[in-house]
Amino acid sequence: MDSTPIDRPAADRRAHAAAAVTVLLWASAFVAIRDAGGHFGPGALALGRLLTGSVALVALLLHRGEGLPRREAWPGIAISGAVWFGVYMVVLNWGEQLVDAGTAAMVVNTGPLLIALLGGVLLHEGFPRMLVAGMAVSFTGAVVVGLSTSGPAGARTPLGIGLCLLAAATYAAGVVAQKPALGYASPLQVTAFGCLTGAVLCLPFTPQLLHDLGRAPAGAVLDMVYLGLFPTALACTTWAYALARTTAGRMGATTYAVPALVVLMAWAVLDEVPPLPALAGGALCLAGVAVSRLRPAAAVTAPAGAGAPRRTSADR
Repeated sequence: MDSTPIDRPAADRRAHAAAAVTVLLWASAFVAIRDAGGHFGPGALALGRLLTGSVALVALLLHRGEGLPRREAWPGIAISGAVWFGVYMVVLNWGEQLVDAGTAAMVVNTGPLLIALLGGVLLHEGFPRMLVAGMAVSFTGAVVVGLSTSGPAGARTPLGIGLCLLAAATYAAGVVAQKPALGYASPLQVTAFGCLTGAVLCLPFTPQLLHDLGRAPAGAVLDMVYLGLFPTALACTTWAYALARTTAGRMGATTYAVPALVVLMAWAVLDEVPPLPALAGGALCLAGVAVSRLRPAAAVTAPAGAGAPRRTSADR
């Protein structure tokens, strides 16, 4: 057995960098979905995104010579692939056709609360005080951002809000299912086969995708390809990499920065100028993420004589 000590600070820095990439790209997805949503149906956009992501991920798997995951990883991959890559992407696309990006980001970002709750109960991660405090601060900021950028009250249809809540629930369930799978498979394997699972489930939308591709402008098609390559293939892999090195609850809390980034990106790309309260809410989101990552000194400093942590394949 390889007992080489892990460079824990370096591993933490890599995980934090991976989480930052994930948050940035996932925020951009809200803008791209909104831009493409007028030209693609919800299921068609999800299928095109997943097929694009699957091609890129399988090509990378072949390049790296990674084969099939171990048998123990498949239940988590199948569940996360079905509910997160499959259901989540369809209902989020649908929800963003009914509500604006700010409201969608705020509602979907109730997902980390569900992740922390499910992770604490099902994965026995517990409820660290700083995580709970950070969640409270960031969720307050997410609410402020969402309410400040929601537009006319009539745009927030009950169906749209309900779809975004369903997206949050499926996202949370997918993350909690994915976490155990990462103990038996690499982040790339978990992401690639999860994406393939979602693509297979979305195949009934093939006729709609072909129809929409024949009419969509080039910009909307590029949005779909971008969603597949970056927020899906790249960001979901960096997410899995970071998730393998921390708890589901702590990883979920990092995504509270998404609404603030959505506001800035929508401002630049869609010419939606955010009001000042949205900027204040974004600052709260980022402050909450910082709080959630704080650790008591006793948890950081290992007791004298403590053995080095066992090195796993995920840390190599």
